[in-house]
Amino acid sequence: MFLQIATIFWTGFVHIPGTIKRADVLTLPITRAFYPSTDRSWLIHFWTLPVKWVFVALPIGILVTLLFYYDHNVSSIGAQARQYPLKKPAGFHWDFALLGATCFIAGIIGIPLPNGLVPQAPVHTDSLTEYKDKLVVSHETEDDNGQPMQRRKKVFEAEMVVEQRVSHFLMGLALIGTMTGPLLIVLQTMPRCLFCGVFFVVGWGSIEGNGMTQKVIFLIKEHRFIDPSEPLLQVPRTKIMLFLLFQILGVGFSVAISQTIGAIGFPVIILSLIPLRWSVMPHLFARRELEIMDALTADSDVVLCSLGGKPVMPEVALERKKRGYTAEEEGDSSHMSDKEKDNSGETENPELRRRLDLEQSGRGSGPYTAGKHD
Repeated sequence: MFLQIATIFWTGFVHIPGTIKRADVLTLPITRAFYPSTDRSWLIHFWTLPVKWVFVALPIGILVTLLFYYDHNVSSIGAQARQYPLKKPAGFHWDFALLGATCFIAGIIGIPLPNGLVPQAPVHTDSLTEYKDKLVVSHETEDDNGQPMQRRKKVFEAEMVVEQRVSHFLMGLALIGTMTGPLLIVLQTMPRCLFCGVFFVVGWGSIEGNGMTQKVIFLIKEHRFIDPSEPLLQVPRTKIMLFLLFQILGVGFSVAISQTIGAIGFPVIILSLIPLRWSVMPHLFARRELEIMDALTADSDVVLCSLGGKPVMPEVALERKKRGYTAEEEGDSSHMSDKEKDNSGETENPELRRRLDLEQSGRGSGPYTAGKHD
C-alpha cells in the first residue's frame, strides 16, 4: 500500500508549479492508443529477412531460451513455496508451454517477451495469503542469576491461500487497459525516475528476505540473541561461510558479466550453478547441512506431483551409495529409516545442545511456551 501511495505522490510532486515544474523531469513517452511505440505495423515482416540473419539470431535465441527456462520456472516454484499452504496442484509444464506460445506471438508482433509475469511471482501468492499472528515466547539463555531469559515476539503464519484465477485475468485486462487513450495520458505524467525507485523498493524486499542475507545476519549475531531452535546452529560456522562464498561468487559473476559486452551470456553463468550444486556440493557438505542451508523451495506433495513427486537429492543418493542402501526414499530426513538416522554421522552443535538442555532442565516448558514454531 505504501508503494502505491508513494507512486501517486511522486507522480504529482514533479508537476508542482514553480522550480520543480521548470526542471522538466523526463516522463514516459506514449503513442496512439493500441498502436506500437514506433511507426510500424503490428506484424513484423520476418519472411523478408535474409536467411543469414536467422542463423545470426539463433545463438541469442538459445540464450534467451535458457534464461526463460530457469527464470520462469524459478518464479513459478517461488510462487508455490513451502510457506504457502496450497491445496490445488501446480502446472509447471503447462505454464512453460503457455509461455512458449505467448513468446511466439510476441515475436511476430514485435513486443517485449512476456516473461516474469506477476501471476507467477511470489508477491502475488503472498497478496492472496491470509495470515494469522501468534505470540512466541523463546527461552534464549541464562542471566546472571542462572535464570532463563525470555524474548517475546509476534510471528505471522499462513492460514490459507485464496487459490483462484480471477486476479490473473484482471491483471491481463489491466495491461490491455494501459494501451487505452485515457490511461496513456495518465502514464505520460509519470516521471521515468519513479520507476527506478519502484524497482529498488521491490528489489530490496528480495534482499531483506534472501537466504544469503539471513546467513550473514546469523554469522554476525551474538549467540545470546540466536533462537535455540535455529536450524543453522546445527551447521558448523565454517561450512556456512563456505556455502555463503559459493553464493556470493555466483551473484558476483552474474553481475560482472552483465556489465560487459557479453551481457547476453549471463544465463550460462546461472545454469552452471546447477551442476555445481548437483555434483560438487554434495562432496563438500554433509546431507544434513545441505538440507538446512539449501532446502527445497517447494516441498508440498500437492505442488511437486506435477513434477513426478519429490526428487531424490544428490546428497541423499551419495549417502546411500556410501552406506550401501538401495531403498528409493524421498530426499529429506523425515523419510530416513532409523538405521540411516543412527548412522548418518550428524553431530549437533554444542551451543545448540547446551541451550536445549537448558530448556529441558525443568526451568522452562520448552523452546516456546506460547504459539507454534514453524
